[in-house]
Formats: sequence, structure tokens, C-alpha cells
Amino acid sequence: MWREEDIKGPLTLGPWEREESFLLSPLNSCCAVYYKLHINFLNVKSLKSREVMVTKKKTVKVEAVVLDKDKLDKLIVSLSVGGEERIRQLSQTLQECLVLTDPVLQIQLVKKAGSQLEQLGEVETSRGPLLQACLNTLALIYTSLQAKNPLRRACASALSSVPGWLQEQAVSCLSMCLSDCLSTLGSDRSSYPQLIDSVTSCLDGFPLGERCVCGLLTEVLTFLHKALSEYLQLNSGLAGCHVLQAQLMHSCLAAVKTSMLVVQRSQELISAALQAGNLHCTLQPTLMGLLDCYTHILTDEEFVQSVQSTAGMAVVLLTRSVLASGDEVAPVVAGLLQGIEQGVEGAPLWLRDSCAGLYDSGRPAGVSLYLCHGALAMLNWRGAPQGPQRDQLLLLVPDTLLALDTSIKESSTAMVVARVLSLWSGVALDSMQSDQASALLHDSLRGGSELQGRLLEHVYTHWEHPLDGVRHQTHALFKNLLLLHQRTHPLALSDPHSDPYVSQLTQTLLGLEWHQRGKYRSLACLVELLGAGYLLALEPQLPSRLLGLMGDQTLAPYASDLLERLFVSHKAQLAGEQDTGVNAEQGMEMWHRTWVTPLLQVLCQARLDQTTYILDYFLPKLLRCSPSSLTHMVQALQNFPSCTAGSPGSRGSVGALMTCLRAARAQGMVQSSEEGLWGGLVPLSLLRQALVHKHHQVRLDALGLVCESHRSTEVLTSHEMELVCHFLPSSLNSQSAGVRQQIISLLNKLLCRLKDSGQLVQRRLVQERDSVQRDRDQRILDTYKEFLHWLCENLLVVLLPGASFSTCLTSLSLLALLFQLFPITAGPDDMFALGEVVTTAHAQNVLFCLASNFLEVKQLASVLLQQLPPSAVGLQDPDHMLCLLRAALDLSTSTKPFDSVTAAHLFNLLLHLPDLPQGLLLCAQEQGLSFQPLALPQTQASEALTFETNTLAVVQFLLLCLKTEVRKAESSLLLAAATSPLYGRAHCITAALQQLNTRCLTMSGQWRSVVSEMIAVSYRMSDVVSPVVQSSSPEGLIPMDTESESSAGLQSILLEIQPRDTNDFFTSARELDTQASGTIGPATETDRALHDRTGGGEGYRVTAQMVLVCCWRTMKEVSMLLGQVCQSLPLQRTHTPTDQALITEEQVEGVGLYFRQQLLQSRHRGAFELAYVGFVRLNDMLCRSGSRALQQLPARWLTEVLQEVKSSDPSSKLCATRRSAGIPFYIQALLSSEPKSSSCSLLKTTMRELTALAMPSPDRATDETTVPQVHALNILRALYRDTRLGENIVPFVSEGMQAAVLGFTSPVWAVRNSSTLLFSSLITRIFGVKKGKDEHSKKNRMTGREFFTRFPALYPFLLSRLEEAASSVDSASGQVILHPSLFLLLLVLGRLFPSPMDGSSSPLGLAPFLPFIIRCGRSAVYRTREMAARALVPFVMVTQVPFTIQTLLGDLPLEPAPGTQQNHIHGTLLQVLYLLRSYQTDTHRPLAAGSDISKALRPRMWLASRYNPCLVTRGAFLDVLRAVCGPQASTVGDSELKELRGKTLAFLLTSDLVNPRSPSAACRPPGSAQYHLSLARLALSACVESPQAWGLDDEEVPTSQGPLLGCLLQCPHYEVREMALVEILQRLERERDGEEVDRPSWPPEGIISILTSLVLHETHPQSLAKLLQVLSILSVPFDLQWRDGLQTLTQGEVLEKVLSLAEASVHSVEVHCASLTLASRLVAHLANTDHQNQGVAAVALLGRWGALVSQCCGEQQNTEVKMMAAEILVNASATLLTSPNPPLGVPHTVTLWRGLFTLLQDEDPDVRDRAADFPSSLPKHLLNTDAPRVSVCPPVALEVGMTLLCQLFQLWGQVPVGILTLTEWLLGDCGGEQPHEAAPVDATGLDEDDFLFEKGDLNLWAEPVQWVRLLHRHLVVLSQDPGRKVLNQAELLTLSARAEALFLATQQALEGLPASPQFCCTIEHTWLVLNLERATLAMNTLETLIQTGLSG
Repeated sequence: MWREEDIKGPLTLGPWEREESFLLSPLNSCCAVYYKLHINFLNVKSLKSREVMVTKKKTVKVEAVVLDKDKLDKLIVSLSVGGEERIRQLSQTLQECLVLTDPVLQIQLVKKAGSQLEQLGEVETSRGPLLQACLNTLALIYTSLQAKNPLRRACASALSSVPGWLQEQAVSCLSMCLSDCLSTLGSDRSSYPQLIDSVTSCLDGFPLGERCVCGLLTEVLTFLHKALSEYLQLNSGLAGCHVLQAQLMHSCLAAVKTSMLVVQRSQELISAALQAGNLHCTLQPTLMGLLDCYTHILTDEEFVQSVQSTAGMAVVLLTRSVLASGDEVAPVVAGLLQGIEQGVEGAPLWLRDSCAGLYDSGRPAGVSLYLCHGALAMLNWRGAPQGPQRDQLLLLVPDTLLALDTSIKESSTAMVVARVLSLWSGVALDSMQSDQASALLHDSLRGGSELQGRLLEHVYTHWEHPLDGVRHQTHALFKNLLLLHQRTHPLALSDPHSDPYVSQLTQTLLGLEWHQRGKYRSLACLVELLGAGYLLALEPQLPSRLLGLMGDQTLAPYASDLLERLFVSHKAQLAGEQDTGVNAEQGMEMWHRTWVTPLLQVLCQARLDQTTYILDYFLPKLLRCSPSSLTHMVQALQNFPSCTAGSPGSRGSVGALMTCLRAARAQGMVQSSEEGLWGGLVPLSLLRQALVHKHHQVRLDALGLVCESHRSTEVLTSHEMELVCHFLPSSLNSQSAGVRQQIISLLNKLLCRLKDSGQLVQRRLVQERDSVQRDRDQRILDTYKEFLHWLCENLLVVLLPGASFSTCLTSLSLLALLFQLFPITAGPDDMFALGEVVTTAHAQNVLFCLASNFLEVKQLASVLLQQLPPSAVGLQDPDHMLCLLRAALDLSTSTKPFDSVTAAHLFNLLLHLPDLPQGLLLCAQEQGLSFQPLALPQTQASEALTFETNTLAVVQFLLLCLKTEVRKAESSLLLAAATSPLYGRAHCITAALQQLNTRCLTMSGQWRSVVSEMIAVSYRMSDVVSPVVQSSSPEGLIPMDTESESSAGLQSILLEIQPRDTNDFFTSARELDTQASGTIGPATETDRALHDRTGGGEGYRVTAQMVLVCCWRTMKEVSMLLGQVCQSLPLQRTHTPTDQALITEEQVEGVGLYFRQQLLQSRHRGAFELAYVGFVRLNDMLCRSGSRALQQLPARWLTEVLQEVKSSDPSSKLCATRRSAGIPFYIQALLSSEPKSSSCSLLKTTMRELTALAMPSPDRATDETTVPQVHALNILRALYRDTRLGENIVPFVSEGMQAAVLGFTSPVWAVRNSSTLLFSSLITRIFGVKKGKDEHSKKNRMTGREFFTRFPALYPFLLSRLEEAASSVDSASGQVILHPSLFLLLLVLGRLFPSPMDGSSSPLGLAPFLPFIIRCGRSAVYRTREMAARALVPFVMVTQVPFTIQTLLGDLPLEPAPGTQQNHIHGTLLQVLYLLRSYQTDTHRPLAAGSDISKALRPRMWLASRYNPCLVTRGAFLDVLRAVCGPQASTVGDSELKELRGKTLAFLLTSDLVNPRSPSAACRPPGSAQYHLSLARLALSACVESPQAWGLDDEEVPTSQGPLLGCLLQCPHYEVREMALVEILQRLERERDGEEVDRPSWPPEGIISILTSLVLHETHPQSLAKLLQVLSILSVPFDLQWRDGLQTLTQGEVLEKVLSLAEASVHSVEVHCASLTLASRLVAHLANTDHQNQGVAAVALLGRWGALVSQCCGEQQNTEVKMMAAEILVNASATLLTSPNPPLGVPHTVTLWRGLFTLLQDEDPDVRDRAADFPSSLPKHLLNTDAPRVSVCPPVALEVGMTLLCQLFQLWGQVPVGILTLTEWLLGDCGGEQPHEAAPVDATGLDEDDFLFEKGDLNLWAEPVQWVRLLHRHLVVLSQDPGRKVLNQAELLTLSARAEALFLATQQALEGLPASPQFCCTIEHTWLVLNLERATLAMNTLETLIQTGLSG
């Protein structure tokens, strides 16, 4: 239960609430506890779990007291009269206070005045006018300030300090001031909040104020009644004004709270006055008025729940105050809860009349809820005497709340119900604490009682609720129910085994499925109350089971929390058992065995993605619980096998060790030092291996071990910095975004630690006098500086042309961290300056990163450039600045969309330069534009002014260009799309405005004209492209140009791009003569440049796709620009113009109308989706604006569009296709602008209207009348999908589901189609986003109880529709009658699943659905029968499954009869089959021995025989037999089952498998394949899957197992052969991955012979692939004998056939991979036999194999093929690649090495990782001593491989061959690493085969520059080998000539590129730079070799 100390301190309140302490009074402390609990959870809309609440302390604003001049003068005069010395000092202090304007000084003076007042004595002080003036002054100051002002609190403290003899006078002064405020300000509505705050503050810990309010009770309550009444009246006229409504709700809440406070503090006074008749004429009407206001709030659903909940408490409190006698309160409150007036005769008549609205039978359901809360919070339950009426009231509350469960729609209301139930359970616990608890309470609250059962059902229903708060309160309720049971049975929790209620509850919870999150919290409650030992005794495997669940992200937090409670409780229990003889050592050993050992096993063996959350959630908690367990973990992991022995993807013992050490390091459990890393727990060599491990999580854990520290000032050791240097180069190029983020985060921790510790060392160095220590500190600083220099330089160096996206992103992110932490220039206290490292070349590399195609790289580079030293960037150079400006202007007109982003970043980089306007002027002159930028003042302008002036100039220039281009587009959109699309300029303008602070502009006049011009140009742009995006087929429309000369040229294209079924027009470009468009006007420089570029006579190419992209991107940018303008620019009010305002209300409304037109008329998704983004921005601004007219625009627009939807028809402009196009987006934007904390009236109104439209009606049955219904269905679909609407949309799910289901009955296809889409969205909204590949996974299902409790309206609807559908399926004639809604009904019902918690008391029972679902199984539609079987499973209780199966089987005929209905039989068998699978698989409970299912099946075996003519039902019966007789069935003591298996086995031996009688495959009857597959599954279960269960042990082979399996493999049906091979393959893989055996006994020799013979004759591709895979596995342990009939084949002959198969099966990836894998096994055997005596044929075969493998390594191959090649090369690395005498010969072996290097640079990470495994397969003597012994990451593997290849060249004596080979690779002759190695492509136009969005051959991971440098580095090392002397000089000269030719050609091509080629032709420039480096490095190396050879 909640304790009072749980709610102390600051509370997390709603948007209109604040912390209140006024109820913490001795009068009602219990009420205060529950009231504050209510306040803490009142904001139900955004409630999160209590554990994650964070309260941010607000800064209190101090304001000075300011009085008007007349009042101030009067006070000064009154304080200036004469008096005694002490009083004059007091008056002087107050005069000084009134004159000052500094609030802090005023507070000090008020405190001083309080001290002076406290020192006044009654004897020596006279009560003169001066003292009265002083008290009046303090009272006036107090009532003039806001409640939270500290000055008011100081005044209250001063007044409270007056001596006792002066208190009455002080109260009188304060009363007079407060009365004056109530009388003078009470008529001004704007003053109400201040007056209410004044009353509240008087009662907030201020005794004098409380006396004052009591004295003015009638006036105060009258004022509060008046304020509330006016607020209620005002609320009715604020519809649509969300800001004003929010303010009004805040005021209402404050007024209700204050009235409650006044009533509570005056309870005795009110009761006495009412009973005595005093003040009757004034107080009673006021109280009646207050009750009327409270009643109005409770019954008006427009009020937010926080106000209604407070009003409910106020009603109960006022009732309690009026009825002073406690005996009369309970029946009156009970009557209010029930809404009846019986039993309230003791209440005054006026009280009953005031509450008349609460007794109305039609009152909202929430009234009972809020009154229940008020009863619990406002009545005193703790320690008070409980009478029978109190007990009945206490028991009435849960009955009332539980009755609301089935009528609640809003999730927020469900939250309140859950909270109030939790509150009630706490009150019940308090009531049970006393010894006077009645027998009624004992009987009602004990475990097993009816009330407890209903409450538990509520818990089970809501513990999976989407709201965290509901789940949390449900958990609290469950815990309190257990405590209530303990109060009624004290021994229940101390000895749970003896309590049947607790035992049954525990067993039931443990039996639930683990995907139910509520199970974890409930078990955690049991652990907390019963201890872990109790659960471990019942479920010993609980730790391992929970650890296995940690791989699921959705379950990991819950599983880890339960694990923590378990191991903490278990450890405490073991520690408590030390007194019983168990010593601490034994206890810890048992604890380690229970918790630590399973953890280590999972960490070592499970996949990394399954253990991520163990590190995040579980391991730190375990180490915190037992820090000493770290040593045990380290020792245990040293005994674990290495990672190579683990499963693929596991981290192994090394990774597990890093994980454990990292978690311990992060908690400060281990420290590092120069003497030993982390206490000597891990050697340095092991850590170096972990830092380059193949698995990224192992690398990250090792890096975390290095970087994370418990102290931020811990000094970095040289080892740690060395390890970072070892880690970083190989990890920069990580494609995983998550890995990059973790690397950056960890290195950020390291750099922060380095900075903090460096500053500490610096300070210590200044203060230290010991020279030894000083030298040590200086060495530390020098080491730091060297490390930072290395880090910064290496990060800058990798930013070369051709660097991968991931490298650039990681490097730039780390550089950004460095520039945040360290300065550019060194100061006196700085140990390192980044400016020392950054050179001009580095800065240029960062600058060229702006040309990257990736937005993140552009953004990071742009930010970094502004931090680099200006001298390095060089933007101050006018020529450089002008070059970049021209590049930006050119890129802004590029047809490539990402170029416009680059242009925007370049503009933003140049905006800070003062010379930018002059550059713009020069560019304008070059282009012939009339442009005059605003000149900067001659004096030194501020940076802000320069930026604003430059931004204005850029926007003006771009607008000028844009207007010219718009005119061109208006004349010829085709020309504009090809030469100067409009969207680039608009994007640059938007980006420039985003950087501008529009709230403090100095040139408002110029900006106003620019904004007006901007809006006008945007409208023109939209008008140009609208015909395309609003076309019914925008993908293929190019509008007709207005020019007559170009119209003829467009006719051919228009004919080509008419809408059709194919998209050929996307790929067929048409050439247009550029001369035809020359009459547009004076040719611009851009046009001339285009003309020159195309050679004058050539034409430019444009496709319909280019035009479409130009149009929808233009619409996007227009929308973004208008949205940015409306959102960021200051708004000019109609009546209050300001100098800073830039946009008027009329312009804003015009933009809104523009968005309306675009969203309602656009057809292209790209256009209206992005218009939607701008419209959302506009709506956000409208809601936040202070203009009431603008605030009401969304509501008005919504009403208009709904009316238009209602009246739409096929002639309407609204698009009824394309899912209603932009209409749903338009309505989404309007509804999402409504504040979530409001009453959501717009959403409710819209949903009601749309659901009414979506429902079918008789008068809406034609195409002309169904258009509104289609629109409504499409809009509803979008709203249900909108996550921003959150739980507010859930109340309308039931109506939406009904509309979707009923929509299927429509005869109109469009309605059915929209209903399908709506239904899909509702399934996702109800059951959640699909969390796995399994469509029917329980993660996306819920119990029937929870489903129908959350959506009660669906219960009768689904039941009635199902009954109607079921009545149409049972047709005796077998005629197909498909009910339209049956599919949807069964799909929904199939998503439900049973729960053991389902009881019989629920009014929403599932039993009525059962007969209708069973009847649906008789349908003539196969899919319907299958879905009915799936839907039946949830509706059968687990305990009823055997009985239900017997009942279903009993309906099957015992013998064939003429009237047998096969549909009925098949549906029944399917239902039996699904029930069996659910029972056996889902619950993991096999059928009990002695069940009658086997007995029921044996008489019906004829259904599987030939007596049954239907093959489909034969197969279904065989599937049932397999489920009953399979391995999951019971195998002990069931004679019936044994007999059934025997009969089934006999049937198999006489079936079509052994004696085939079926016709040929060409004329197989229907269902033949299904029947044979079922037959094969049953046979495989007997002979392969579980032969022991069938009595077929492996030793008893040739009896039945061999013939059955052989018949399956030789079956004429390929499906059967494939299934048999799959089963064999799975068993072989299981045996291979399990324990190794010397001589496997399976499969038998006969089966192997069949397999080897079959491989030569199998024709079906899938079967052949599986057969080859089986033989690949069998060829490892067996020396297979290959036969072709009677002929025995040699290994070479088999290899030749397999190679031929591999060469011929390139089109079939699966066969190709399998055949090549088998060939690799054969090659390995052949190479190991005697490669010295191999013949020419064998060498040729090996060469063919090598060529095939090398071919599979190409980048153009499929991923499966490359994975296979990597597997082959890794397995062959020890035998073929590294053999001293290579069997393939040196050339073929080197080719394989080249293929391996290609795979190590492949784009697919899986391919790279598999290829990187080869070092772990190499012989140890080939690796260096420091080489890693584990699988390494690809970059390190590439380095290791190249080093090893050079060693092999030396070992083979082939150094000259190695030098020539590496040189050819360096020159790029192989071409494997870059497909475009030929001449650079001209980027001036699209080539014949180039498309706008085609990716092409692109490797985003490989870095050719790094590969070239790696080759060069090893080539230099190899060229120094003595063996180089035998090099052929002629070959060297030939290579040198090629290198020189490449160098000259590349240099010439670079010179031919245009200016700033890095931006305008990035790809060509990058490739040319790479070729230049290739040629340069090759020339240098060859020149050295030639000179060495000549000198030698």
C-alpha cells in the first residue's frame, strides 16, 4: 500500500496543477495522504510508471511590489506620523521597502520588519495609528502579490511574527485588506486568479491568514461561487479555442481546489452555523451554488478529468462538512455513488436538491468514478470507528468501479479506475489494521471470496493494458490483495505451502505463457512476499528460463526486474540460513550455481542480439547485489571453451569476459593502473584481441572496459590510450548505426575523462613541490597531448575522397566531440589546442565532405567547418569564397535532389562572411541579373547584423533567380525540369531562413517585402506544377507547353507517356531540340552554358520521371518554405501591429487555404505527404498564436472539409482513389493540432461523424452515393494509424471495426477495398505492430477477456455477425456460399488466445462463440475451414482440450457412407489438429496417459485408407495421427497409444509410399500432393524424427526404418523427396552441432548408397540442392562410395560431374551453392590424398574449381553465392591456400587469395564477417606471436591476410611473382574492387541507360584508397626481400609504362573538369584522384625496383 512517506516531497503534476500542502493539517491527515496521491497521478493523459517519474524543479520568479501612486502616497503619509522609537524604526523600514524596486532588497527589508515586530512588547508599546499603519502596510503588500512570489511568503512570515497581544489587530488589518480586494476586484474577471491565489495562500501554512478567511467565510465562499459560475458560463463559448480553454480549465481547477480548502478548514464553523441557524440566509445559498457548480462540472464531459476528479472530492467534502454526524455521511455518499436517493433522508432537503443532477439516471458513467475517488480521499478511514454503514460503503466502491470495466472507452478513464481501485485497496488495508474490523470485511476481503475473484479478474484483464500507469496501478492492486489475504489469514505468507489459495495462485501464474508482461510483476509480488526459495522449489529452471527471455526487447525489462527480485531475495534467504548450519561459503556457492553459472552459459553460447539486454538490464544489477561474484565469473570463464567452439554468432568466453568486466568497470568495482590493468584480471594481449574481435558487441564491451570509469578524473594509463589506438582504425568504418553511436558515446566518456583528469593533473602540477611527482605529472600531460594529436590527425586523415559514408560519419562525429571539449588555440590553462593539428589540407577534406550524398555527413561537416580555424578553411580568400558561391548557385539548379542540399550547406557556410554581398553582386552581373544587395555600414558591423544582412541578400538573390526560372517553367515545364528545376532554389531559401533568428531582426521593413514576395513566388511555383501532381495519373503526365514551337516536339512524348499498364516511358528518353525554346526571352548564362555543354546541336534528354520528380519536389519545397515562414516569423496582429512583425493574419490564412487546396486535390503521394508536413507546422503555430481568430481556424476548416466529404460524389474534386489522396492527411493535421490535455472535442466530433458515414445504409448502395463512405473509411484508416493520437483514438476502435466488417458486405468494390485497408490498420492498432515473422505469434495477440473488456461493443456485434455467417456455411449440397464478413470475423477471433485465469463470472464469456466457430469448419471453402480451426483454439480452455477433441472426433463417421460430407470431415480434423498443436506446443503439456483420444482414432483409421475417396481428408487424418503419435505425445504407460502407433506403422508399410499405385504426376487428382506430404511427414516422424518412440531403434534397421526412408527418397513425387531430404539434413545438422562421435551410426549404409546414386539422376532443383547439402555433410565423416547403377565412380569422376553441375546451374543459386560446396569437400579429399602424384586431369579439375570459386567472389554475385564462397575459402585456408606446396599451383592459389580479399571488402556485412574467420582456421606456425587467435573484424583480417600472403610468397620462393601481382593489383588491372574503372563518366547529362534513382554497382563500405595504401605498404616490404633480385626488368618496365600512362591520362582528365569539381562532379573527381594515387604509388615503387635492379 501507499505510505505517507511515499508522497512527501515535490509531486509531478498535470499542466494546470501545482503542489499543494494545504490538506496536510492535523484535521484530516488521512485525507491529505490520499488527496496528494490523487494529485500526483491526476495527469492521466501522460502518466508513466512511478519508477520513471522525474520532477524538474522550477525557478521561482521574484517580483517587486508595485503600488499605484495614490495608494503609495497614502501609505507613506500614514507611516510618517509620530510614534515610539521602535515603531518609528519599523515604519522607516517599511517606507524604504515601498520606495525600492529591487525585489531581493524588499525581501530583506520585510524580514527585518518581521524581526522588529517580533521584538515589540505589550507593556512598552502603545496601539497607536503608526502601528496600525505598519500592519496595514504589510497586509497590503501581502494581498498585492502573486502566490508563488517569495516576497509574499516573507510578508506572511513577518505577519506571523507579531506577538500574541498584537495578533488580533494583525488579523483585523489583513481581513480588511482581503475584504477590500474581494469587494473592489471581485467584479473584474481578470483579477479572479490573483484573488483565488490570495485566498489559497492565506490557508497555506499561515495561521493568521486562516483566521482571516474564517472570519470572512461568507464573502470568500460567495466570491468563489461567483468565479466558478462565470467560468462555467464562459466555457460554453470557447469551442475550438484550445489555448483559452486550457487557461479556463486551469482557473476552474484552482477555484475548485480553493473552495475545497476553505470548506475543509471551516468544517466545524460551517456545521455549527448550519445547525444553529446562523448565517442561514447567506451561507446556505452559497453552499448550494457551489454544489450546483460541482454537479455541473461532474456531469459536463467537456471538462478535463483533473477538474472533474477534484469536483468529485469537493462534493464529498462539502457533504461531510454539512452532515457533521459521521453516521449520516456514509448512506448519503452511498446514494451519490449509486445515483439513488434511498437512504438519504438524514440529509437536508437543500443538499439533496443541489445534488439532483447527481441522482439522474442518465448521468455520465464517470460521475460514479469521481465520486468513488472523492469518498476514498475525503472520508477518514484510518483509525476511525467503522460501523456497518461504513463497511457497506467501503465494499460498494469496488462494486461500482468494477461495473465500469465493460463501459469504459477512454484509456484515460481506465487509468483513473485503476488508480482509484489501488487507492481503495490501500484504504481497505487501513480498515483491516484495527482489531475492530467486522466479520463482513473479513469474509469479503479474504482470498477466494467473490470480491477477491472479481478484483483478480480485473488484474488479469488490465495487466497488459497499453498505458504504463494502468499496469502499474494493477500491479499495486494485486500486491494489496495478497496483503488483504494475509490480514485475514496471518499464516498465509509465512507458510505458503499450507495455504491452498496462495499455492493455487502461484501454480496458475507459473503456468501462464511468458509473453504476458503482467506475469512478471505478479511473480515479483510473490517473491517480495513469499521469498525466492518458494518459487525456486516449484520451478528450479526459472533462472535459465528468464535468461532465455532476455533476448526479447519487449520482455527484457520485465524479466530483468523479476530476476533481480529473485536473486536478491535468494541471497537474503541463504544468508538467513547461516544460523541453521549452512555456512556463508556454501551459501554463495549455491547462489553462484543458481544465478551466475546460467548467466555465463548464455553469454558464451547465445547469439549477440539475444544477450544485448542482459548487459543493459541484468548484469549490472547482479554485480551490484554481489560484487564479489566478479572474481568467480573471471575464474569460471577461463575454464570455458573458446569462442570457436560456440555457436555461430556467439561471443564466446572472451566476449563474455569483456561483458562482465565492462559492467564491473562501469560501477567502479575494478580500477586500472600502470602496473596492471584492472587488478590483473585480464592480460593486455587478450584485451587487444577483443578490441579487434569479429563481433561488434565484443569490441564494444572491450572498448567500454577501457573507456568507462566510475570517476571522471581517473588518470588514463598509457596502456588504455594504446588500446584505443589499436581499436579505432579498424572500427571507424562500421555500417551499423547503433555500433557507431556506441563508439562515439564511449569515446566521449574517455575524452571527458581525459579532459577532467588532465585539468586535475595541471592544477596538481602547479601546486606540487616534489620533483618526482612533477615529472610524473608532466609525463602524463605529454602522453595526453601525444594521444590527442594522434587522434585528431588520424580522424582528419581518413576524410579523403572515396572514404566510405560510415568512416566519414564516425570521424566527423568524433571530431565534433574534440572541438566541443578542447579549444582551437591554446590558452594558459589548456593542455592541448586543436589548431596545432588542423592543416589547410585537412580543412579542405572536411569542406569536400559537404558534397557527400548522405545528409548526416553534410550536417556534421557543416557544423565542423564553422569551428575550424578560419585560416585553414580559407574562406577569407575572395577567390575561394567566390568559387564556392558559384558552386552553390550551380548546385541549386541541379537535377539531382541531393545537390540542392549541398548548395544550402554552402550558402549557410558563406553567410558569416562580410564579403558575401559583393560576391553575389558579381555573380548577378555574370548572369545578367539586376541585383543590388543592401550594403553593410562602414563601421565594424556586429556578427549578428552581418549574418542578417547576408541572409537577406542571399534570399533576395535566390528569389530573383527563382522568379526568372518560374517564368521559364510557366512557358515550358519540360525545359525547366531538364535545365533548372525550381525546388533547389526554394530549398536553399528555406535552409537560410532556418538559420536566422527571426525574433530580433533589425531590417524588418526589407524582410516584410521579401516575405510577401516569397509567398507570391511560392504560389506561382505551385500553380506551375499543380497540373502534374493533381493529375489522375501524375506519374505519366507532362502538361502541354504554351509555346507553339515546342508543342510539336512534345506530341511524341505525350503519346508515349499516356497512362498504361507498363512503365516503359520511364526508361525511354526522348530528345528535344534546345533551339525550339530559344524564343522564351533573352538567353541566360545558364541556358548558354547548357547549350555549350551539349555542343549546340545536341539535344538534352528528359523523361516523364524527371518531370514528375521536378514537380513533386517543387511542391515539397513550397510546402516546407511556407510552413517555415508561418512557424518562425513573428505574427502581426490585426489590431496590434508591431515593428518586429513580418507576416499578417491574412497571409497566414491564405497559406492555410493553399495547403487545403494542395492536400485535397493533389494525387501524387510525394506532394501531399510533404504538404502535410508544412500544414502541421502551420497548425501548430495557429494553436500557439494569441489570436482568437487564428485559433479557431482549424475547427472551421475541419467542419468545412467534413461537410465537403459528406456531400462529395464522383464529380467532386476530392480524389476518391489513391486512398483518398491527401484528404486523410489534411484531417490528420487538423486533429493532431488539438492539445492532448484538452477534452479532444474536435477528435470526438470528427470520429462520430466519420464512423456514421462509414457505416453502410440502404440508401447508399450505388457508386454515386458511396463516395462519402469511401472517403470516411480511408480517413478513419489514417487516423487509426496516427500514433500521435495515442490512446485518444481507442474509444472509437469498436465503431471502426464494425464499419470495416460491414463494409465487406457492400456491392461496390471501392468500399470493400477501403474496408480491407481499415481492417488492417485496426488489427495493428488493437494487437500492436507485428513483432516477428510469425503471423500468429502470441506477442501480437491478447486474451479474449482483455479484448472484450477493452472493446465491449464488439462482443454482441461479432457474436451476431458470426451467427449470421455460420448459418450460411453448412450447405448440404456442398455449394460454395462465402459470407462477405466471415474472413474478417475468423481473422479477429484467431488473434485471441485462452488464459488459465478466465473464469465464469465474466459477462463477456467466450462460450457462445464456440458452436458457431465449429460450424464454420463445415464450409466448402478450404481457407474458411482452416481459419475456423485456428480461431477455435482460443475459445477452448486448456483443461477442456482433451474432452473437446474427443467430442469432435465423435462426430466423425465410423465407416464410409453414401452421404458423408467431406467438408465436414476435413473441417473437424483441422480443428482437432490445431487443438492438438496448441495443447502440445504452446503449453508444453503432452497429452496425459490414458486419454481416450487414441481409442477414438483407431476405429476411424478408414479415413486414412483408400476407402476414403477424398485425398484432402486422408492427409488431414494423417496429420492428426502424427500429432497424436509423434514425439510430443506421451510415451510411458499408454497401451492405447502404443497400439495406435503399431496400427499406423502397419498402415505406412502398405501405403502408397511402399506400394505406389497412384497415376503419373501429370494426371494426379486434386489433393494428391497434400496427401503424399502428410503421408511423408508421418513416415519421417517414425523413421527419422523419433524412431525410438515408434519402436524403431537405430540398431533395428532393416525392419521398417530403412525401407520407409528409402521409399521416401525414391518416391516419384518431388515434394516427398524434398521433404525427406530436409528432414535428413536437419538431423545431420543437429548431430554435427551436438556431441561429436567417431563413427556416426546414422544414416544406414543403404540410405547413403541411395543418396549417392540419386545425386546423379535428380532433376528437381530444390530436391537436388537439398541432396547436395546432405552429401556435403556426409562427405566429412564418411569416405563415400559413389555409384551410378552398378558402376563405382572415382573421386575424380564425381568431382568432374559435380563441377559440371555447378557450371550449368548458375541460374539456380541454391543448386549452384550446394554443388560447389560438395565440390569443395571433394577437392579437399583429393588434395589431401597425394597431390604430388596428381595427374593432368586432376590438376585441371582443381583449376576449374578454383576458377568457379573465384568467380563467386565477385561483387555482382548474390549474397548467398558470396557467403558460400567465403565458407569454402575459410575451410580451405589451412589446406589449399596456405600449403607449402599449393595443390592448385601458385597462380590459382593467388587468384583465390584475391577472391578472399574481395569478400573481405564486400558491402554485405555477413559476407565480410564470414570471410574474416579465416585467421582462426590457419595453422599456428603461420601466424605471428602477437596475431589474434580469435575471429577478427574484416579490416584486421584484410591486414592479416595481406601479411600472410607476402609470407607465403617468400615460403613458395615466388617473391618476383608476388611483387608483380601486388603491383598489378595496385594499378587496378583486376578491376574487382571498382566496376567503373574505365574513363570517368561525363556527368553533364543522363546516359542512355542511366536512370534518376538507379543505385548501380555501389559499395558503401569498401574504401579503395585504404586498399591501395595497404597494397603499397606490403609491396614496399616485399620489394625489400632478397628474392627480388630475380625480377624481370622488362616486366618492370612494362608496368612502369602503364603506370605513367595512367598518371598522365588521369592528370589530363582532372585538368579538364570544371571549377570546384568536388561539388559539381563528385564521383568523377573521386575516381580520378584514386587513379592518380594508384599511378603515383606504383610509379614510385617501380622506380625504386628498377634502380635497385640496375645498381645490382
